[in-house]
Amino acid sequence: MNIEDYRTKLREKGLKVTLQRLAVFEAVDVLHDHPTTEEVTHFIRKKYPDIATGTIYKTLETLVNHDILNRVKTDSGLMRYDAVKDIHHHIYCTHCDRIEDYYDSELTQMIYDYFEEKQIPGFEIDEIKLQITGKYTDNREAVKKR
Repeated sequence: MNIEDYRTKLREKGLKVTLQRLAVFEAVDVLHDHPTTEEVTHFIRKKYPDIATGTIYKTLETLVNHDILNRVKTDSGLMRYDAVKDIHHHIYCTHCDRIEDYYDSELTQMIYDYFEEKQIPGFEIDEIKLQITGKYTDNREAVKKR
């Protein structure tokens, strides 16, 4: 994405385009590896040192509440953020705390078909997010240690 894409997305969601919103949206998008609030703050401070930490937290919440960003929870308790809005799942390594996007349209369709057939009484599904948890068996954890 580029700055105009960020502006367009904010407007589409009925939000005023502000420097803070653009900075937070850009940070999560550029740091595409599901950054924490601290990582987003560090990224933003390099370019905009005067944006307050509280503003960054509030802006992340606003962007999540307006379906621009997604929250990704981890077993370690850290909250992560994701700017990818395509239908995808996550692979989460409990050893190195790494999260990767996982795309498998066949798996996604199978899950949606299952719940279409076996509906949950009195419950309407908005979205299904699958997080596959485990440990990497190769050296990826050494490359991207968190």
